[in-house]
Amino acid sequence: MLNKKRILVTGGAGFLGSHLCDRLITNGHEVICVDNFFTGEKNNIAHLLDFNNFDLLRHDITFPLYLEVDEIYNLACPASPVHYQTDPVQTTKTIVHGAINMLGLARRTKAKILQASTSEVYGDPEVHPQTENYRGYVNPIGPRACYDEGKRCAETLFFDYYRQYKMDIRVCRIFNTYGPKMLPNDGRVVSNFIVQALKNEPITIYGEGTQTRSFCFVDDLIEGAIKLMELPQTLQTPLNLGNPIEVSIRQLAELVIEITGSSSKLVKKPLPVDDPLQRCPDISRAKKILNWEPKIALKDGLYKTINYFKDIVGP
Repeated sequence: MLNKKRILVTGGAGFLGSHLCDRLITNGHEVICVDNFFTGEKNNIAHLLDFNNFDLLRHDITFPLYLEVDEIYNLACPASPVHYQTDPVQTTKTIVHGAINMLGLARRTKAKILQASTSEVYGDPEVHPQTENYRGYVNPIGPRACYDEGKRCAETLFFDYYRQYKMDIRVCRIFNTYGPKMLPNDGRVVSNFIVQALKNEPITIYGEGTQTRSFCFVDDLIEGAIKLMELPQTLQTPLNLGNPIEVSIRQLAELVIEITGSSSKLVKKPLPVDDPLQRCPDISRAKKILNWEPKIALKDGLYKTINYFKDIVGP
């Protein structure tokens, strides 16, 4: 294969990381999957263990790592509030120390490095939809700050390493992504609704369910991340990756009930602290620079995700 690369994926056994490993292996690259299995699942990448061009390394990126690689995708971090609030100190360490360690590795090996940032850097936004130029409205001392501010600090580190050491970096801000391999207990709205609907349990919405999100199917997101990595030069700005079609949480719940044929009813609970009321990406920059935009409609993606959960949730 021409341009075969040795690629490190941190958090490679997680939801996004395992899909990325699949795609990179399919493309013929040599892949090193690094995960400490805090939220990653070995089952997500078990089918890759027989490939000669795939290696699995159990490692926590808060500690240095010494390898020879051409590219690094830094995805390691618990990404749902249920998990990142379980140990907020460790979450901050994973994001910040992990970024320092991976940037150090990239600097030593002269590797390209991509940071998986998040739409959470925008906080509860006062600008809608969110462009990359918007600096966010984040509570730095709230229960979500370990993740929000950790990711903001990681972005700072990436651009400081670029300016100081002329490193080849990319930073993508990932908006709500869903699909097969999500954990059934991760507390994300799509997995919550699907599991509750399949069990015919009450579906929990917060407030009136009028808050909005924009849901991107995982295959589309991975395509965007790879396109960003394949740019021939450093992109001197973060890039939004997500679906610009906005839906309310209530609409999502009703669609999941419709597709599953569930008898579940909606149950309202108070809004969590600092939960954003709106979240929608402006992806005009990604369209222009990467020639990328999501292709998979929400209903089609939900069918695929529901079929995955049917196998693991059971009757």
